[in-house]
Amino acid sequence: MASVCSGSLDGVAYSLRKGKGIVKMTVPATLAFCYLSLLWQRETVTLSDLLRFVEEGHIPYVNAFQHFPEEMKLYGRDKGIFAIESWPNYEDIHKKMIEVATFLDLPRFPDVTEDCYLHPSVLCMKYLMEANLPDEMYDFTCQVVKVAGIGEVDFLTFDPIVKKERTVKYDVQAVAVIVIVLKLLFLLDDSLEWSLSAIAETYNEENKEEKPWFDFRKWYQVMKKSFDEKKQKWEEARAKYVWKSEKPLYHSSIDKSVVYKRREMVVNLQKQFSSLVDSTPAPAKKSPSSFQFNWAEEDAGRMCFHGHSLQGILQKKGQSLTTLNSLYWLSTQKFCKSYCKHVTTYEESNFSLTYQFILNLFSFLLRTETCFLHEEVSLIEKRLFKTKYSIAKKKSSRSRKVRQ
Repeated sequence: MASVCSGSLDGVAYSLRKGKGIVKMTVPATLAFCYLSLLWQRETVTLSDLLRFVEEGHIPYVNAFQHFPEEMKLYGRDKGIFAIESWPNYEDIHKKMIEVATFLDLPRFPDVTEDCYLHPSVLCMKYLMEANLPDEMYDFTCQVVKVAGIGEVDFLTFDPIVKKERTVKYDVQAVAVIVIVLKLLFLLDDSLEWSLSAIAETYNEENKEEKPWFDFRKWYQVMKKSFDEKKQKWEEARAKYVWKSEKPLYHSSIDKSVVYKRREMVVNLQKQFSSLVDSTPAPAKKSPSSFQFNWAEEDAGRMCFHGHSLQGILQKKGQSLTTLNSLYWLSTQKFCKSYCKHVTTYEESNFSLTYQFILNLFSFLLRTETCFLHEEVSLIEKRLFKTKYSIAKKKSSRSRKVRQ
């Protein structure tokens, strides 16, 4: 039996366990396991929601051991397992989810069908509402999903046994579809979107009783203000976050009294400083929500664009409507030469300011990095514009030969 000063038996076994193919259950891996269970049940929670619930304190993650019963004594080597001092990362948790599922040899998960929350058609509607975009854009997202072939059951359903080229990131994929639709409608080249905005603004001034046309400039101004405020609060909350727990881990029973005395001193100092800085009590914790923005509020600075029309950027062509914009630029034409099919690094300076803003906005909502959202946009474009990509690839290979 392990001594009191050496850590628990589990902690000792955990630290000694090495070897290829061995999966250790860490706190991030536990979160990945939770996401696996949500995915199996096809719950209305995405991975980005799960990460946000963690940082909002709805799910124990940092200092999770504080919620353990008193009889579970943690010390010594247990500290290396439960001492978490960083927020969970989207890509890391997603990879661990696949690793745990493969290790457990789990069978094919329940089908992700059109009526499932994780289907891109459903998630696109959710994120259109979240980003305060017109409802009429939904039809375009459905068309992109259909043409790109990313709404099929076999493509969407997670199967750990069958090794696919890549596992679907449901929320990132849905947002990438919306970004592509915005490019189809407005081009997002720092020029056309503003020209279309001027047309919409003129129409809205002259037809105040009619259904307003969607004004991209006005939407940008509203969203930038709301996004900047939300992001500032998020950054302040992270900066003020206290990583030290109220119930600290100690290396041995000998250190226990010293650690607790130090912790008591820190807590008392924090209380004194907080009373000097701000006398207002801390706001009560809100219930978890799938939405971060509320556009139903009656506020002139928070105009809701859901009911606005896209008529100003569409034209009739026979029996159907097409966009006034006939151009489209690919997010990247530089895929790796290796078989991994990854996209080259996203560099902001290579793209328009509007495109950068939209990627930053959605990346914040998803709690992921802009480069990964850009990569998803590029991969869907590759499926959507196969001919255009093949032509671009031939041209780039010819130019390389000329340089050589």
